Amino acid sequence: MEITAASGKTFSNYLSLVKFSHTIFALPFAVIGYFLAIHFTSAEFNIRLFALVVLCMVFARSAAMAFNRYIDRKIDEQNARTAVREIPAGTVKPQSALIFVIINCLLFIMVTYFINSICFYLSPVALAVVLGYSFTKRFTALCHVILGIGLSLAPIGAYLAVTGKFDLLPLLFSFAVLFWVSGFDIIYALQDEEFDKSKNLKSIPVWLGKKGALMLSNVFHFISASFVISAGFYAAFNFWYWIGVLFFSGLLIYQHTLVKPNDLSKVNLAFFTTNGIASVVFAVFVLIGLYF
Repeated sequence: MEITAASGKTFSNYLSLVKFSHTIFALPFAVIGYFLAIHFTSAEFNIRLFALVVLCMVFARSAAMAFNRYIDRKIDEQNARTAVREIPAGTVKPQSALIFVIINCLLFIMVTYFINSICFYLSPVALAVVLGYSFTKRFTALCHVILGIGLSLAPIGAYLAVTGKFDLLPLLFSFAVLFWVSGFDIIYALQDEEFDKSKNLKSIPVWLGKKGALMLSNVFHFISASFVISAGFYAAFNFWYWIGVLFFSGLLIYQHTLVKPNDLSKVNLAFFTTNGIASVVFAVFVLIGLYF
């Protein structure tokens, strides 16, 4: 019983390390990419392939998050907000986290091998993007955009898994994800503006200040909504899709009413809850629009 309890605690620590619940941000867009390929090509639904796509998402994101925690462990232990994270808190050893990263990278590459050749050949590129993000706040304020690029691979990657080729429609969704994620990551980074300044770390809030950062986040989210709208017109989606667009755009606007330059108390509500709901609800309406 003690061994089982200890194993369960260790498993829970690793889930917390990679913030597994945050997979909900990009996974719905991977699902969108997969079903766009099914709907707009001659491909048929394949449960095995769908499972492989989901596994790719899980392994790539787990590798990226664990690597970020490993690389930032010294920074995290100096920041009161992040000192409770698993590595600085001592619940996960740095070496164990690194091994976890390597295992997830290998699993990701292995899964892409069983999908198709283009996904397999591009897998190191995808890993380079999602892992490379962890270094970017040391030299560029555009680190949020790099994170956005990493998550934007979800819809086009899923589409490639089915079709083996690039297409404009999934790229429109990828750009929507890029600016959506970049925008809400700027909001999240507001919490560490003073700490980042003291450690000479780069971010949009450090560069532009809280007010300027929120303005740029607004612009990014406007661009994100524009790509979602463009995709709707390009593919001539039906009524259900546009309901999803209204929900998605409305929640983008709503999160900006929650956070003010002088009041960051609702950052977590804006970051976690609002964006999680936005991606899931939008994906549901996209799928309804494709099949009803």
